[in-house]
Amino acid sequence: MKSFVLKDLYNIGHNIKSMLFILVLFAFCLIPGSGVEGYIVACAMLCSMMVVTTFSFDDYSKWTRYAVVMPVARKELVMGKFAVLAIFGAAGSLFGLLAGSVGGAVTKKITFDPAGIGQLLSMTLVAWIASLVFGSMSIPLAFKFGAEKGRVLLVVSFLVPGAVCIGIYKLLELLEVEISNQSAPILVCAASVIVTAWCYAMYRISCLVFSKKEL
Repeated sequence: MKSFVLKDLYNIGHNIKSMLFILVLFAFCLIPGSGVEGYIVACAMLCSMMVVTTFSFDDYSKWTRYAVVMPVARKELVMGKFAVLAIFGAAGSLFGLLAGSVGGAVTKKITFDPAGIGQLLSMTLVAWIASLVFGSMSIPLAFKFGAEKGRVLLVVSFLVPGAVCIGIYKLLELLEVEISNQSAPILVCAASVIVTAWCYAMYRISCLVFSKKEL
């Protein structure tokens, strides 16, 4: 699986400059209005979308057709995509944290006291978790319909989990449930368990879809 991950990272390396330009541009657009937190989440989401681009490279070079004749299980190919997604999401979250901290300091949107730093680190973790939730749904779609159609259906993979998150937030707001400093670690742990279960479900679905796909 390590070789599959390195292959995708090498291929996507050609798009790093353009992605960095987009992320910096988003910093000027989002930080003054939406704040640093929104920018960190946006960076994680944008980078997680790059996993679909790896499918485009595979389709263009017909690499998947070659890979399935090698002595490797198809589930290893699927697992490699999820590993790449986790790396992309983490990279986007960390870049958002670093660039957002600089932009937030310049615009005076954040303070570097213990509370402010803790909030930024918590939001970075939340952004990474969110990128896994949203991005993991795009992988079975790309396996099923291909990279080009997968890009169109990528909207679905972001709308469905987004609607669920908004629904949960509205429910908590309706029940007047406040998130305190004491309950935040519990919620983060619960979210980690839920995301792990979600990604595993998407992984199993991707394995099922890919096992039935004719190349």
